[in-house]
Amino acid sequence: MGDRALFIGFGAPVRGREERAIEVFNEFVGMFGRMQSDGRIEGMDVALLDPHGGDLGGFFMVHGSDAQCAALPNDEEFRRAAIDASLIAENFGVVPARTGEAVGTEMGMYADGVKKVGVGAHALAGAHNGG
Repeated sequence: MGDRALFIGFGAPVRGREERAIEVFNEFVGMFGRMQSDGRIEGMDVALLDPHGGDLGGFFMVHGSDAQCAALPNDEEFRRAAIDASLIAENFGVVPARTGEAVGTEMGMYADGVKKVGVGAHALAGAHNGG
């Protein structure tokens, strides 16, 4: 599986529009199934979160290559589905993500950045003084 993904998160349905929210959810599942069959994505996972008091109710994690994931936000079918979802679900969002081997590469770049910034004397002093 590719090392790129799109995280598509959503919150609760707009009150009074729950039936339409179910339809939009099912349309997303169908769209991603077609996209996988067409080779536009490699795969998709879906999760519905247990009630927890937060804004995130569930998410789709769409997996693919860098090219596939970069193309998806410009795909007309996806854009139309995203517009529908943004009108029916609170806190709808699409976020590019790194998965698989790309996580190690990304963490390596992060570690390089941390080395450049270094640990400031104030951070060391706080650690030694219980703060």
